[in-house]
Amino acid sequence: MIFAQTSAEKSILDARKLKIAREAQTRDGSLQLVARELGFDSEEQALAAVGATLGMDIVDLAKTKIDLGALGSFPIKLIHRHLVFPLEADGDSLRLAIGNPFDLHALDAVGAATGRSVVPVVALPAELAKLIKTHLGVGAETVEGLLAQTEDRDSGVEVLDDIEWDHSEAAEMAQEASVVRLVNEILTEAVENRASDIHIEAQEEGMKVRYRIDGVLQKQPMPPEINRFQSAIISRLKIMARLNIAEKRVPQDGRIKLKVQGREIDIRVSIIPMLHGEGVVMRVLDKDRMSFSLRGIGMDEDIYAEFGKLISLPHGIILVTGPTGSGKTTTLYSALNEIKSEDTKIITTEDPIEYQLNGINQIQVHTKVGLTFAASLRAILRHDPDVVLVGEIRDLETAENAVQASLTGHLVFSTLHTNDAAGAFMRLADMGVEPFLVCSTVEGVMAQRLVRTLCKECRQETIPSQKDVPDDFPFDECMETAGHVYAPTGCRACRGTGYSGRVGIYELLVANDEVRALASERAPTNLVKQAAIRGGMRTLRQDGWRKVIQGRTTIDEVLRVTKAD
Repeated sequence: MIFAQTSAEKSILDARKLKIAREAQTRDGSLQLVARELGFDSEEQALAAVGATLGMDIVDLAKTKIDLGALGSFPIKLIHRHLVFPLEADGDSLRLAIGNPFDLHALDAVGAATGRSVVPVVALPAELAKLIKTHLGVGAETVEGLLAQTEDRDSGVEVLDDIEWDHSEAAEMAQEASVVRLVNEILTEAVENRASDIHIEAQEEGMKVRYRIDGVLQKQPMPPEINRFQSAIISRLKIMARLNIAEKRVPQDGRIKLKVQGREIDIRVSIIPMLHGEGVVMRVLDKDRMSFSLRGIGMDEDIYAEFGKLISLPHGIILVTGPTGSGKTTTLYSALNEIKSEDTKIITTEDPIEYQLNGINQIQVHTKVGLTFAASLRAILRHDPDVVLVGEIRDLETAENAVQASLTGHLVFSTLHTNDAAGAFMRLADMGVEPFLVCSTVEGVMAQRLVRTLCKECRQETIPSQKDVPDDFPFDECMETAGHVYAPTGCRACRGTGYSGRVGIYELLVANDEVRALASERAPTNLVKQAAIRGGMRTLRQDGWRKVIQGRTTIDEVLRVTKAD
């Protein structure tokens, strides 16, 4: 699809501006930094003007149909060497997308290699790079001869810890420049796509790479040739995480500190032997992208006000519940940031410490030497804290210590794995804590999930019909307030998914007299939940529907992470 060009984009650049554009393309690989100097608001407009001056149209790759037949017979090395991509072959003619309209050598090389007449169209370099990765796979550049390029490009990845390795054959292979670049490409791509996890899986047919983006796993296209690098890739990651590369029979855990394109990234590495080789999962912790604020994580004003009262109490236990990856740690860190001050001493015990917080004392659990949650919590109480955060209550000893800490005048934050807020009382009782202690110390429980938020650039307004929405969807309320909901469509900004980022949905149970009475009698969870609803609690599902009506997420997302009340 060719862009409809505005009069500004159709303007012909004079010799001075054309020279500026040529130098920028050679130096930076794009016109992003000089677009204003050329007299345009965006790189897209500037590139269109350069193309018009040189007699080329600009193409929108996101809306262009690709002729894969043209790709099948095209020399792959030319794609990476010149940042070009064949769009359509028609007889003796080849329509070619090119990122640098000044690269006449690329047109000559493609014409000579294919024997066709080349019709060039200009595409944004970033969009062209995405197209190449979509069809040829992450790392294809390395596999197909990245090192043969005339200029050595900086991958933008810097390992902050010193790397040590022996001189075994496996270590030497892992440190080869092509393998290092391949691993850097996988890590950089994950960071650029805001992935929270990287899964490298050994399958019978070869290696598979998936990124978890906004809570959903997305398979990354990989060239088949990458399979021969599988062992070297895992060895390289082991070296970066200071693990034993010779040990392939037992699970190993490590950590990598990186700087990717100027941003500090922490990566937790877990390696487990599997049927067809070792599987690797890496949790990506992007410090620069995290902002710990209760208002910033999606709490509506009423829940924010109620939760603010809870975290300001002088003593008691406040629990955050939910499955792995539901944002519990972010909520707790945000709460600590909200209440920290010079006259409050806050100590945390975590496994592992995901982010370092200024003004808060953090302890890393180390079970191998006996520093468990329970042991560290006992030690913490001798340091005169006002507020204590226990990463997770996993056993009776930790639970009892948390109860004792709250009874002796401390405010204790922790997490539990339960499906809803009301289930926390039964879970503690099942661990062995006396029900009368549970009901007298637990002040509130926050259950939460994460839903993907709609891309604001492309979300589409739709008017729902009652037969198309779930039975418990507040249809009448929706019609009275918004009158519509939004659906995802997909665009360049959201990589075609229709979603960008995530937001929390919350279920805040404040322990009132009725809830405490039921908890002391070990009443079933559903009775505790009904009592909390009578006391004003909004369930996860209800909070999800509220965010649908607000236009922040979709009905499908709420159905994906919650069940009907």
